[in-house]
Amino acid sequence: QVQLVESGGGLVQAGGSLRLSCEASGRIFSINAMAWYRQGPGQERELVASITSGGSTNYVDSVKGRFTISRDNAKNTVYLQMNSLKPEDTAVYYCFLGAIFDYWGQGTQVTVSS
Repeated sequence: QVQLVESGGGLVQAGGSLRLSCEASGRIFSINAMAWYRQGPGQERELVASITSGGSTNYVDSVKGRFTISRDNAKNTVYLQMNSLKPEDTAVYYCFLGAIFDYWGQGTQVTVSS
């Protein structure tokens, strides 16, 4: 079975930083991309950042210049470095792995206080 285990969420003051990690385990074929989504209170789930198997990255406009997604292929781990955090970044963050099948992490809470 495939499992995505997330870590790094928590409470931080506005302007602070957090780094989220997501480690994938199990047999995975044909990884196309890994990504981070988030869902704030009363909001739809939103694609925050993605990284393809070739290393290309994309970000939602609201986090450009503040967030960085990266991968360690040897460790099957994807990271989201979040800097200059704002209260509107408060959400549950979900790791996503797109392959032949799609896999989701359980979610980790990020709360940014004003």
